[in-house]
Amino acid sequence: MTRLKWLVPTIYIVFLLLPIYWLLNMSFKTTNEILGGFTLWPRDFTLANYAKILTDRTWYMGYVNSLTYVLMNTVISVTVALPAAYAFSRYRFLGDKHLFFWLLTNRMAPPAVFALPFFQLYSSIGLFDTHIAVALAHCLFNIPLAVWILEGFMSGVPRELDETAFVDGYPFWNFFIKIFMPTIAAGIGVACFFCFMFSWVELLLAKTLTSVDAKPIAATMTRTASTSGYELGLLAAAGALTIVPGAVVIWFVRNYIAKGFALGRV
Repeated sequence: MTRLKWLVPTIYIVFLLLPIYWLLNMSFKTTNEILGGFTLWPRDFTLANYAKILTDRTWYMGYVNSLTYVLMNTVISVTVALPAAYAFSRYRFLGDKHLFFWLLTNRMAPPAVFALPFFQLYSSIGLFDTHIAVALAHCLFNIPLAVWILEGFMSGVPRELDETAFVDGYPFWNFFIKIFMPTIAAGIGVACFFCFMFSWVELLLAKTLTSVDAKPIAATMTRTASTSGYELGLLAAAGALTIVPGAVVIWFVRNYIAKGFALGRV
């Protein structure tokens, strides 16, 4: 029974890791070898795919552009969501539940609905093909998500903490930054993680609102066709590198995520 108890999770983990292994396996092969047959490891090991990505400006700037607008969006989304979530958790006002639900409906809407309006708006005001354009567009679905997560954490903090701080003479923003935010640090970490990940993997808006200067890596990966077909090894190497930022973020906020599953709305 003890062996059987470990069998199911082991099979599940192997099942999850198999696509990642296969992606890495393909990234060290040439396209001809990938198309030539089925192999569990590269017969002719090559780093040429990674070398091209790290030396070709078209490729490596895709990662720089993606990281730039994703980090901008994460900072903007969490900064805006913090006071909004505090208001929802501490105050009751006319239509508060309807407003909260309306925020969540923006997260439910598919990005395709907003692609054309954003494109026309940003083209008119000169923001097309800029990092801030994509960052602001992603706020449409990341701010509601951050508000929802943070409100759950803030509601779990007793109101007596606020009242005690105000009695002690703390100004609101002094209390909010120095006392309240450290109390919900786990919630902030979880919100940052989800904002980063949703912005990082979003393709439609990022591709529609950029062309050259701010083109993300996901858009670059969709344009790898040549006269000889798709460069599969290069695509696999690019895909493997796109996993790295997410893995780094998970490493830094892993403890906060665990607390988030236990305490907040995750």
